[in-house]
Order: sequence, then C-alpha cells, then structure tokens
Amino acid sequence: MEAIALEPIDWITMTTLVDNVTDNLLPDQGPAKRPSMAASPRMPAPLLMGGDTDDALRAEHGFSALVTITKGGQETRILFDAGRTPDGLVENMRRLDMSPGDIDIVVLSHGHWDHVTGMDGLVGKLGSPSMPVLIHPEFWTRRRLAFPGQEPIELPTTSKSALQGAGFEIVEQRQPSFLLDGSLLVTGEVDRTTDFERGFPIHEGHRDGEWQPDPLILDDQALVAMLRGHGLVVLTGCGHSGIVNILRYVRKLTGENRIHAVLGGFHLGGRAFEPIIEPTCVALEEFSPDYLVPTHCTGWRATHALAARFPEAFIQNSVGTRFEFAAVDG
Repeated sequence: MEAIALEPIDWITMTTLVDNVTDNLLPDQGPAKRPSMAASPRMPAPLLMGGDTDDALRAEHGFSALVTITKGGQETRILFDAGRTPDGLVENMRRLDMSPGDIDIVVLSHGHWDHVTGMDGLVGKLGSPSMPVLIHPEFWTRRRLAFPGQEPIELPTTSKSALQGAGFEIVEQRQPSFLLDGSLLVTGEVDRTTDFERGFPIHEGHRDGEWQPDPLILDDQALVAMLRGHGLVVLTGCGHSGIVNILRYVRKLTGENRIHAVLGGFHLGGRAFEPIIEPTCVALEEFSPDYLVPTHCTGWRATHALAARFPEAFIQNSVGTRFEFAAVDG
C-alpha cells in the first residue's frame, strides 16, 4: 500500500471531557494543562459555610475528547467520542466553559455505549445539529458480553433511526478517511498484525439473526494528525484493535515513523487483558513516543506498568486536562 502523506498542522489541543478519573491535585506537566479549582463554577451546598461549593468535573467509565486543529490560522473542532451518560459530556463542557455549538465534526471511535451516549446531551443542547458524524459501518451492531457460567449481558446499542433523525449527517466509512484538506486521518478498520492483541474473547455480536463471536470489534478506529516538526499525534477510544496494531497501522498509512504523542484507551484492564500488558510494553518501545497518555479502559495495572516503563513520556490523564502540542519549523 502506498503511503498517503498527511498535511502537517500547526497546533493541536485535546481536552478530556469524559474519562474514568478526575483529580484536582494533579499539577501541570509538559503539554498537560490542568483545570483550576479557583475557576470552577459554583453550586449550592447548604450544609457548608457560605452555602456553596465548586461544581466539580464528573468522571465516568467512558471517554470523550474535544480536539482542536489549527492550520494556516484556521481552527476546526472535532468531538472524538461522547462518553457514557446522556448529560456527562455536556455538563463537563459547561463546567469547562465550552460550548457544544462550537463543535464542527464528530468522530465516534466505535459503537460501544460508553463512547456514544453523550450524543443525546448534544441533541438536547443543539436542537437539530447538522454536523457530520463519522463512523465505521459495524458501529450499529448489537453487542453483548458472554461471561463464562453467567447469563450474557447485552450492551446498549445506538438507534440508527434516532441518531439520523436527530439531524446528524451520518458518514459510514470502512476504509481510512481524511478530514480538513488531508490534515486529519480517521484510520477506519485497523490491520491486526501482532500475535498477542487478539481482541475481546467474551465479546459477541448479533448478525444474521444470531449471536456470534465478535472479539475483534472491527469498528474500532483512531484519529491521527501530523504535527509539523514532531511527527504523529494519535488518539484512540478504547483501542480494541490493540494499541501496537494501531501504531503500526498509522505508520503504514502515513509513511511517518515518528510518534510524538499517543493518548486514549488501550483496553488492557481486566483479567482477559492483563496477560498482554508486558508484551504491549515491550512492543511500545519500538515507537519511542515523546508522550504517552493512557486513559479510560487501560486499567490501573497497565497504567502503572506503562508509567514505570516510560517514565519520561508518561502523563497521568484526568477529566478537564488540556493537552497542547505545538509545531516546530524545520
């Protein structure tokens, strides 16, 4: 496959709107800028002296980030995933003094509800949004988790008619797609090339009228930008494709070997995935990322392992953290 060069961008910021962790005590660290408690909005608290408290950012088991791309003096805002609850995304945007009306494009990494349900809150705030929503065709698949010895648990599934009926322009694409005049890559379906990233073993999909094994979750896709002078910035949702598979694939797609930053879920949490934490850490060494920010479903064991293996690159994420990456000339 012939590499398609991404157009370099001048600046990219990623603000975490939904994640599993919130931590008011984290300091700024390199490109990570933390929200100020002093600037937090207030809410009533009658039992406290003064009668109010800070309206704190909410954490939930889900993920969403607002990505702002600057190129040639022009800004574009992309919502990448939408979190688990109907109001978690928009409420955190309110607390961060952000407006849902500023979003230009939505990219949904895959169809799991903890990355999608916040779209409901967007509709509530925007009325009839006309913005495009980019997804993989498998996004609509009904899914369930078949735990051994237990009744399967079906996961909430997005209604196609409801999402379309809300006014969004749905764009389904299985192959890689490019936005902003070739400045932003949506990977589409990711090649699976490692021998240890084999997917989610208890995951099933409903196809042809029956439940079938669906370990690969083929709709899993990532967002990629080329930061001038630094290399690739990669944002994942859950990373069901495998974070090593994803990074190998974006190198193949773009022909660029430098990995400046990797942010997002690596899905290494839970008993089924903990055995591959070590081979994942070993394989990530070949990429030498400048910044490594595991979020959401990475799991605490994997997060600690990554922090120990990559102490200079690792940054702890939390809700409200804004990552700022600037280009360099040359």
